[in-house]
Amino acid sequence: MDSRVTRRAALLGAATVAAGVPGLRAFAQPATPGETSVVDVTRARTDPIPIAVPALPGPQGAQIAQVIQNNLRNSGLFRPIQNAAFVQSAEAASATPRFQDWRVINAKALVTGRVADQGGQLRVEFRLWDVLPEQQIQGTAFTAPAAQWRRIAHLISDVIYERLLGEKGYFDTRIVYVGESGPRDRRTRRLAIMDQDGENNRFLTDGSFQALTPRFHPNARQIAFMSYYQNQPRVYLFNLDSGRQEVLGQFQGMTLSPRFSPDGRSVVLSSMRGGDANIFVVDLGSRRERQLTSGGGLDVSPCFSPDGSQIVFNSDRGGDQQLYVMDAGGGGARRISFGRGRYATPVWSPRGDLIAFTRFGGGQFAIGVMRPDGTGERILTEGWGMEGPTFAPNGRVLAYYRESPARDSRGNGYGARMSMIDIAGFNERQVVTPTDATDPSWSPLLS
Repeated sequence: MDSRVTRRAALLGAATVAAGVPGLRAFAQPATPGETSVVDVTRARTDPIPIAVPALPGPQGAQIAQVIQNNLRNSGLFRPIQNAAFVQSAEAASATPRFQDWRVINAKALVTGRVADQGGQLRVEFRLWDVLPEQQIQGTAFTAPAAQWRRIAHLISDVIYERLLGEKGYFDTRIVYVGESGPRDRRTRRLAIMDQDGENNRFLTDGSFQALTPRFHPNARQIAFMSYYQNQPRVYLFNLDSGRQEVLGQFQGMTLSPRFSPDGRSVVLSSMRGGDANIFVVDLGSRRERQLTSGGGLDVSPCFSPDGSQIVFNSDRGGDQQLYVMDAGGGGARRISFGRGRYATPVWSPRGDLIAFTRFGGGQFAIGVMRPDGTGERILTEGWGMEGPTFAPNGRVLAYYRESPARDSRGNGYGARMSMIDIAGFNERQVVTPTDATDPSWSPLLS
């Protein structure tokens, strides 16, 4: 079994089915990767995989199955078959799938299993089947508090995604963002966090001060963000476990646009001094600050490469706002954007192969990607007011926010909504949030 799946399952309090449980020994033995066909993602984009996910017999089994269906459907790479088309019942399929009944409705993959309540703990067993050769691909069980049933569904979705597509999933993740409300000229901006599917939304700050640009720590338990607490725009750290907030660094002027290093030991940010902004890195252990850029102009929005060796940022040092890449220690800065318009908010893909950005020019905003050397620029979506791309941890999907124009001179009617899109430029969709949403940041896989 995949070591990552096993590690995450153990951390959640889950385990593969234990030997000695009558009738379930084979359940813990997934087929080897060579025994099943992994569908190429490019093919799945044009021909989504038909998959049947019946309700799992047992408490909250129907809800778990529905979340799995929604996750897979929202990826754009799967086509869950409607329950009304099922021939075999979910209860019967959980015991022994009758594969001809699933082939007749054109299912290529099938999920079966059941849920048991063990004194406030849910034990969820599931199996993933390749319908045509009638082979089991995966068999796993998760045990967790009943309140964590949605997370179990996300973990199962990740296993299905990886086994059928050959890429890591991204469903067991969260997104932190800025929840906005009120007229455009008097916005209230609060930190908010939710599951990647928009559920379990909660606010982290009360709106008594403005919050901007939250960014996840690699352990997903801490957030760096810009706060206007006491009308002083500075970078703060927010601990999700304790709710404790602390200012980062002793900078004299405004600090903004923070991001953690890949190892989580430092934060790179911009500091305003006079009319210039330069990039600094702050060691979280010693709190020592080190300046990485200097000279006139605005150097902002820094982001480390996944291996920590380089930093991408945007700067107007050349007279117009463009993207630059430099060594992580400072120096060696080279311009990588050369399209029409101004570039901003760069973010490196977790895979290391792409940099996403916002581009604006000619009255249009756009979200796009390019290679780290500036080649291969592609615009994924464009329109009025969009910004702030952030990658899912597998590098397959981007989240960003899209604004709507105000309907009157005071800004009434203005709105901002979070959207997602595949890096190939398809499957663009809106994510529903309780308030307007800006500045999203996608967490790594939870542990």
